[in-house]
Amino acid sequence: MIALIQRVKSASVRVDEKLISSIDQGLLVLLGVEKQDETSVIERLAEKILKYRVFADDEGKMNLSVLDIGGSVLMVPQFTLAADTEKGLRPSFSNAASPQKGLAMFNQLIDIMRVKGLSIRPDLPADWLQTGQFGADMAVSLLNDGPVTFNLKI
Repeated sequence: MIALIQRVKSASVRVDEKLISSIDQGLLVLLGVEKQDETSVIERLAEKILKYRVFADDEGKMNLSVLDIGGSVLMVPQFTLAADTEKGLRPSFSNAASPQKGLAMFNQLIDIMRVKGLSIRPDLPADWLQTGQFGADMAVSLLNDGPVTFNLKI
């Protein structure tokens, strides 16, 4: 699984010009699932996303996680992250998981993140975790904070 995480001041997703999700300060996570990915990595990835320290503490050092700051997370499935771009001028998607596997793993990750996030921070608002729409043509908007972007591979 590949998770491209971006620290954002805000982010949103539109499908057919209709707003389906939006967050204020937090993380935008673009998620790609590869053929060889196993469900055993989902829990580790959830933990890493929620606890990855990319927000500044009082001294300006990246020591705080999205949960530490009470921020939100917008999870967006992104099939193209699994592309093989090493050869030629056109990406190959032979490494990407099938849509069925990708959807199942995306949903499982969301479920685990919800439980883990609320177990750590029960005071989070009900809408702290938002998602894009799997398989849809999405318009993703963001105001990157920093910019701060990391490619997490599990």
